[in-house]
Amino acid sequence: MNHTSSTAIRHIVMWNVQGDTPPERQHNIERLCASFASLKGRIPGLRHLEIGVDVSRTGYACDVVLYSEFDSPEALAAYAEHPEHLRVRAELGAMRTARYQVDYPVAAA
Repeated sequence: MNHTSSTAIRHIVMWNVQGDTPPERQHNIERLCASFASLKGRIPGLRHLEIGVDVSRTGYACDVVLYSEFDSPEALAAYAEHPEHLRVRAELGAMRTARYQVDYPVAAA
């Protein structure tokens, strides 16, 4: 698929976090959420950022999801290298046990 620079992109990331006890896992979940929330309004081209915590408690669910939208594929690429995003990745990298990602174009209305 070829996407022009005018195509908005959805960026979905899901994580599982470390923690030997429920309080440790909860602390890591809260830290992850706060770190990504701190990016709101700081990344050019990031038009929407939403963080959700799983409430299903099923064994196959991820702990946290990040839903974000970017103005263009170029804006998403710039986000990946933005110093604030790199800071958050470095801070949180060791606390995750799994990470899954999907990026896809936003359908025209």
